Amino acid sequence: MLAVLLGVLGPEVAEVLMGSPGSPAKKTCAFGVILLGLFMVGGLYRSRLSLSVLDDLPSMAGRWLAAAAIAVLGQVLWSKAVWRDYMISWRFLWGALLIIALVVLFRSLGYAAVRALRRRGVVAHRTLIVGTGRVGNQVADILIAHPEYGLHPVAFVDADPCILDTSSGLPVLSAHEGLGSLIRQLDVSQVVVAFCSQKESQMVSLIRTCDRHRCELFVVPRLFELHQVAQDMETVWGLPLVRLRRAAYRSPVWRVKRIIDVAFSGAVLVLLAPALCLVAVSVWLDGGPGIIFRQERVGVDGRRFEVMKFRTLRPVDETESATTWNIALDSRLSPIGRFLRKTSLDELPQLVNVLRGDMSLVGPRPERPYFVDQFRTAYPSYEARHRVPSGLTGWAQVHGLRGNTSISDRARFDNYYIENWSLWLDVKIIVRTMSAVIRSAGA
Repeated sequence: MLAVLLGVLGPEVAEVLMGSPGSPAKKTCAFGVILLGLFMVGGLYRSRLSLSVLDDLPSMAGRWLAAAAIAVLGQVLWSKAVWRDYMISWRFLWGALLIIALVVLFRSLGYAAVRALRRRGVVAHRTLIVGTGRVGNQVADILIAHPEYGLHPVAFVDADPCILDTSSGLPVLSAHEGLGSLIRQLDVSQVVVAFCSQKESQMVSLIRTCDRHRCELFVVPRLFELHQVAQDMETVWGLPLVRLRRAAYRSPVWRVKRIIDVAFSGAVLVLLAPALCLVAVSVWLDGGPGIIFRQERVGVDGRRFEVMKFRTLRPVDETESATTWNIALDSRLSPIGRFLRKTSLDELPQLVNVLRGDMSLVGPRPERPYFVDQFRTAYPSYEARHRVPSGLTGWAQVHGLRGNTSISDRARFDNYYIENWSLWLDVKIIVRTMSAVIRSAGA
């Protein structure tokens, strides 16, 4: 950013020194902003293991040309709109060239500084190596011998430890201790998977565990000797490492989801206040006091909270409601309760849970602790659905997975939602939910 700022101001300062000050460098400024955006989208500001300006140069040059073309095209269209002739000034060209030159210079200096800090151990990310075979040892030896990559190996871990002779002296830990607890105990921020003996299902669980603990995950690809280095790969001393993409819920855009949750739920509560009062009165007339039913559920990261609903059953024993799986056909379901469930109006008080931050508008549906304990044991992928806040509706629900349906399927759909999340996916789920509610109410 400093390089872009200097590039924008450079031509202006030059004209002042030459005694011919001109108007502000609007075109150069626009070019600089566009260039920054293209650099960010292209991943030129993400952290990397191997730092080389020569590796970045083709990508930077391509984006420099694209930014220049966009800036010039925009100015041409603007000039035609206001009936003016347009000419590319030398100041714009000089400023654009100055920007890319300064970007290369500052990036070279920055990379040199980071490499120096890494060699001195000032910047050293604690790294766990999953796999105790030949490749795992090779990774450890490379990282120890070349601290300029910024990864400091602290231990090996494998489901079946059988480490070969090595000079690294790193401890060998069993995966049976649980990767999550090892990450916390060793304060690890990076994990490298190197041909371990884990099964495929265990590998999926491992990846999700790393994601939950905000660890960067690298994998040594099979037949790595024949691999060509792609954009999503890193290279450490000739050894390719695939950097696995972190789930979208770790991106800054996820914060926008929370803003939408608060704004939408607050607006709906205000707009539907008369309807909520009418439902509350109907529930009270039908069954007396106790309009709101509260029940403990398990949310994000296993935290428990009280979910709120309008009461649809006549008073029930608390233990029974917490441990009885499906009570959709319960004889105590009153006509009012049946209508509320059919139209999903009984779920509206959960908008308060959304405002509090217990839940989100869209996410995996929260379950009772009694059943969570059973499901996490029976279905290995079930626990991973607690990586994000629970929702009023979810990807599993809009596919008809509710009530007495497969828990394994629900977990698979919920985890798909988490790993492929986008604001547009949330919009699709909300639209499909509203469509289903309208069809159900009209049936």
